[in-house]
Amino acid sequence: MMAAPAMASSSLRAARRNPCWTGTPEVYFGKNIDNSRVVRVADPKRTREMAMFLAAVCCLFVLVMTYAWQHFSAIEYGYRIEALQAQKSGLVEINRALRLEDASLRDPGRIDQLARHMGLQSPTAGQVLMLDTAQPDPSAPQMASVANPVSVVSAR
Repeated sequence: MMAAPAMASSSLRAARRNPCWTGTPEVYFGKNIDNSRVVRVADPKRTREMAMFLAAVCCLFVLVMTYAWQHFSAIEYGYRIEALQAQKSGLVEINRALRLEDASLRDPGRIDQLARHMGLQSPTAGQVLMLDTAQPDPSAPQMASVANPVSVVSAR
C-alpha cells in the first residue's frame, strides 16, 4: 500500500517540472528612425520660465559665494590677528630684555668696578679737558676751520 502514494508523488513531480524551453523565442528587429526632419517648436513661455529660473539660481549662487567669501576672509583675518599678537608679545618680551640689559650696562657702579678690575684709575684734577667750552682760550691750540664760508655756483 505504500507503493501507490510514492508513485503518485513522483508523477506529480514530473508534471510540475519546468522544461528548459518555454514558449516561442522572441526576436527583435532593429528599426532605423530618422529624426532629421523633426523640428522642435519654440515655446516662449518655457523659455521665459527657464531664463527666470537661471537668473534666480545665479543670484542665489552670488549670494552664497559672497557669504562664503566674507566668512572665510573673517577666519583668515582672525588667524592673522592671532599671529600678529603672538609676534607682538614676543617683540615686547625682547624689548623688555633689551631694556634690562641696557640699564645694567649703563650702571655707573658696574662700569667703575670693571674699570678698576682692568687696572684703570679715576682721572685726577686737570686731566679732563672740556671741548665744548663757550669761551675758547686764545693761547691754547685750535683746530683748523674755514675763515670764509664756501659757496658753490654752477652755470649751465
